[in-house]
Order: sequence, then structure tokens, then C-alpha cells
Amino acid sequence: MADFSDLTLDELRLAMAPTVAEAAIFDGWSADAAAAAANDLAVDPDVAALAYPGGAMDMIAAWIETIDAEMAEALPQDVLSAMPIRERIRSLVQFRLDAVAGLEEALRRALAIMAMPQNAARSLRTGWHSADIMWRLAGDTATDYNHYTKRTILAGIYGATLAVFVGDESKGKADTREFLDRRIEGVMKFEKLKGRLLNSDRESFSLTRLLGRLRYPAR
Repeated sequence: MADFSDLTLDELRLAMAPTVAEAAIFDGWSADAAAAAANDLAVDPDVAALAYPGGAMDMIAAWIETIDAEMAEALPQDVLSAMPIRERIRSLVQFRLDAVAGLEEALRRALAIMAMPQNAARSLRTGWHSADIMWRLAGDTATDYNHYTKRTILAGIYGATLAVFVGDESKGKADTREFLDRRIEGVMKFEKLKGRLLNSDRESFSLTRLLGRLRYPAR
């Protein structure tokens, strides 16, 4: 068994997170789950409690952070670069789904907690961060408004797919895979359309001019 005695609290927070998630299936995202994980990992329960001062959201955020790290290690840019962009995104999201397979009850409880009004801002930041990592791994280097729209759209797709995933009882989560493929296909079509409309070489179209006319109609 790994020795956790020399870890900092931040390191312990991440090291315990997968085991806390397993405990959350039965105990919810609670102090009991952290205590159960500490017992399984032979960690001082008082020290373990200090690793999650923010309670449930700290535990959930740590779990998500470990999945982010595992995804980046399993699917680095040099592996993804050989794939079409559609397949890069699909592979990244699918990795995350595979990472929580068998933990649907913990995920369901986590989504319910993240949806609470008091947790909305942090949940959005967490989702945005995961989407940002996915796009960076996929090779995106956009720095204009596309940087924000791509991440917002992907975070929405991922969140919607998780909602389908937790209730999917089809063989091999086939329904979830089909749902994800449809959403990604829709985004690809949108990106192609947007690219044509905003092509800088097309002098007949100016987004700035269009927005200006919408705000200040010609008289």
C-alpha cells in the first residue's frame, strides 16, 4: 500500500480522491466518505478531513482534477494529432466517461451537488477548466472569441452527455455513445458554417459591421 504520510494536504487531496469517489457511492460526498477512504488507505482520518475543508465540492473537484490528469497522460497531443478533430474530441470525452464507469451513483450525487445554486459558480469554473484542457490536448490554439465559444460549447456537450450517462442502461452505454456522436457532429457542422461566415477573405461579410447594424439600424 502506498505511503501517504509525507504528502502535503494538496497532494493528499488528489491521492485520496478516487477512493473518496468509491465511498461516495454509499456515503454520498460527505465526511463519512472521506473517513472511509482514509481507513481504506491507512491515512490519519483527522489529516484526511483537513484535505477537504470545503466539504463535498472540494471532494468532487479533486475527483475531477484526477480525471483531468489521467486524461492528459493517456491522450497527449502527439497521440491525438494523428486523428481528425472530431475524433480527438470524441476520444477525450469518451475517456472521461470510461473513467467514471461503475461509479454512476457517485457521479449522480456529484451532479446534484454541483447543480445547487450555491455551487453554480464553482461548478462552471470546474467544467470550463476541463473543457479547456480537452481543447488544448486537441491542439486548439485560438486566442480570439473562438477560444471562449469552443470551451463553452464543449462544456455543455460534456455536461449533457454525463446526464445521459448516469441513467444509461443500454449495453456498453451505447445510447450515451450515440448521443455524444450526435452532439459532436452538430458542433462540427456549426464550426464549418461559422468558418464560412467569418472567413476573413470574404470581403462581403463583416461580423463587426453586422453587429453594428443590429444595434444601430440604418435609417
